[in-house]
Amino acid sequence: MPEPAPEARRETQAALPLATLPGASQPAPPVGPPPGGATSLADAEGPGIQARSQLRMATERFIRHRVALIGLFLFVGLVLWSTVGPLFWKYSFTQVTNDNAVGPSAQHPFGTDLIGHDLFAQVMTAEATSVKTALVVAVIATALGTLVGATAGYYGKWVDMALMRVTDLFLAVPLLAVLLVVANKLSKQAGSWFWIAIILAAVLWTPLARLVRGAFLSLREREFVEAERAIGASDARIIGRHMIPNAMGPITVNATLTVALALLIEAALSFLGLGIQPPEVSLGLLVNTGQDAASTLPWLFYFPAGFLVLTVLSVNFIGDGLRDALDPTQRGSR
Repeated sequence: MPEPAPEARRETQAALPLATLPGASQPAPPVGPPPGGATSLADAEGPGIQARSQLRMATERFIRHRVALIGLFLFVGLVLWSTVGPLFWKYSFTQVTNDNAVGPSAQHPFGTDLIGHDLFAQVMTAEATSVKTALVVAVIATALGTLVGATAGYYGKWVDMALMRVTDLFLAVPLLAVLLVVANKLSKQAGSWFWIAIILAAVLWTPLARLVRGAFLSLREREFVEAERAIGASDARIIGRHMIPNAMGPITVNATLTVALALLIEAALSFLGLGIQPPEVSLGLLVNTGQDAASTLPWLFYFPAGFLVLTVLSVNFIGDGLRDALDPTQRGSR
């Protein structure tokens, strides 16, 4: 049979559908919502696939951290016991009973001291005082350290130099010496847990300031910060909405460490007689009172010391869990 002419061949190919031509790609699927009324891929594949917020993912990672959960339950239990317990206990921490130097019993679960104070009531009140002192220290020190570190790291140049020299000055002075001198002056005048918290916060903000400064020096060169600057975002918006949330991991961990450190330093000051003064009580003050009778009346020393150790451990466990939960590099590692 004779070969058809080129013109006839071209007319035949033009009449064929596009999909039947050699080498032609298949037509793209129609653009529009999936069948059945689904409006998104998540709806089409099932209700289980949903966008998860960062807070939800951090919460899930924290819940999977068993040690952190133990620490959280322990800390919450101690706080509830120390704040609600005195409302229902039959003795107050200042009440003097007729039972002097009595060991632990059903009447006095933690025993009594030489005067007749119920140690169970005193430990509850002391736990509440120590915890609220440490929390106030952590809030003030974290706010001040974050403010100084963020300002120095974001603006740099002479602002960074000036703020860091002030921070170095605080770090250069021996911490214990400053606390002893200042606490000796103020505690004698006020003798209140709040003044002790102010004193501790005034010297415990410096490590966090350097930590936040280092984080901000790295974050300010990131692409999202440059993009915010390009669209005209203010410095306050860039710092508050973008940089501080990306530095929340180290800030949170340092805050929990500050709580634990404040508990120990307050106990040390009270142990030396320069911390919280009577009629208020703290765990450190009770440990100081019971140290002389530790061999003859051991419950006066070991119960307050044991609760101090439990509180510090629970806070450290919480801090470890928060670090893993808020650190984006830990996603899916547990």
